[in-house]
Amino acid sequence: MKPATLAILVGGGPAPGINGVIASAAIEAINSGLRVLGIYDGYHHLSKGDSSHVVELDIEAVARIHTTGGSILRTSRTNPAKDPATLQRCVGALDALGISYVIAIGGDDTTYGATRIAQLTRGRIGVATVPKTIDNDLPLPDNAPTFGFETARSVGTNIIESLMEDARTTARWYLVVSMGRKSGALALGMCKAAGATLAVIPEEFPGATLDLETVVDTIVGAIVKRKTTGHDHGVAIVAEGIVERLSGDKLAALESVARDAYGHVRLADVPIGTLLREEVRKRLDALGVEMTVVTKDIGYELRCAKPVPFDVEYTRTLGYGAVRYLLGGGSGALIALSGGRVVPVELESLQDAATGRVRVRMVDVTTESYEVARKYMIRLEPEDLTEPTIARLAAQTNLTPAGFGEAFKRIAEKPR
Repeated sequence: MKPATLAILVGGGPAPGINGVIASAAIEAINSGLRVLGIYDGYHHLSKGDSSHVVELDIEAVARIHTTGGSILRTSRTNPAKDPATLQRCVGALDALGISYVIAIGGDDTTYGATRIAQLTRGRIGVATVPKTIDNDLPLPDNAPTFGFETARSVGTNIIESLMEDARTTARWYLVVSMGRKSGALALGMCKAAGATLAVIPEEFPGATLDLETVVDTIVGAIVKRKTTGHDHGVAIVAEGIVERLSGDKLAALESVARDAYGHVRLADVPIGTLLREEVRKRLDALGVEMTVVTKDIGYELRCAKPVPFDVEYTRTLGYGAVRYLLGGGSGALIALSGGRVVPVELESLQDAATGRVRVRMVDVTTESYEVARKYMIRLEPEDLTEPTIARLAAQTNLTPAGFGEAFKRIAEKPR
């Protein structure tokens, strides 16, 4: 009798720790009597009905990969649930391979695809997903981080610290655009850990849309405030997710930007750093403030970094837990940890009732965690627009105190 077969695949963007999940899942499955196939390039080939891009994994092949970055199975953003025909081809390819179980490693989009496969096969193929994203935007129990986030924050913090020293040495400001499609968790985490001047994240701004001018004046206000203390340098970290919140003509300009298989704007193709820099420069010129402003994108450097010990340990438990869940008869769940224990979270419970997609975890700006980060930022606060502070701020510009207050009063409001 042939052993049952487990397939492992990776979807979405890379995140440190992927290989740890692959290794631990493969080892536990093999030790439990399963055959293990690694599927290359996520759902890409499966969605075409192609079952030839696979490799059989053995313990020798995966024993030492848990400390390495990247993905030995590569990855793709192919959407297996793009339409009923694509989903059916994907399931058909899995059937052709004799797959009994699937572990899909990915973020919200990969999890959504796994949900549809689980629904269509009705338990015939056991499906478990292991959440990964450096954006830290999946709603996990106990507010646990997604794997890869801690490594990305650590590597990113080192980059930010270097930029902070460069800014001080050369008397300039850096505008750093950080990955984070919806959530500002990575931008805020790097800012807080490095002690950067400020972070600007979507969650700080109420409403469905956001004016670019608001983001620009938040940064300009920080630049002016720093000057009152004799500092002509700083680092502002902006979450790229603000792009999807832009309003008016700026948002209309995105219609020509390429989109991925899930319909998301390819944020890497949007020159948000250049746009911000030019708008900040214009605003500073209008205020009579001289300052050198330079942009820097941070994201791709983080995704395939060597995982820190936290993510190595974390992913080994997740991979093991996914196999034990499937062999226990489970299917259709996301594998998470709570209190050190493996907790299967039903995929349906993660879905947004309105969209059918996995809910996005945003930064909660009402928590002490955010409050501490905000306290250590340099940015305009309500009390700055009262005397004697407002006079010192206005003196750095060509505005009167009253004019400065009028120009920046909305920027000084705290997030609600």
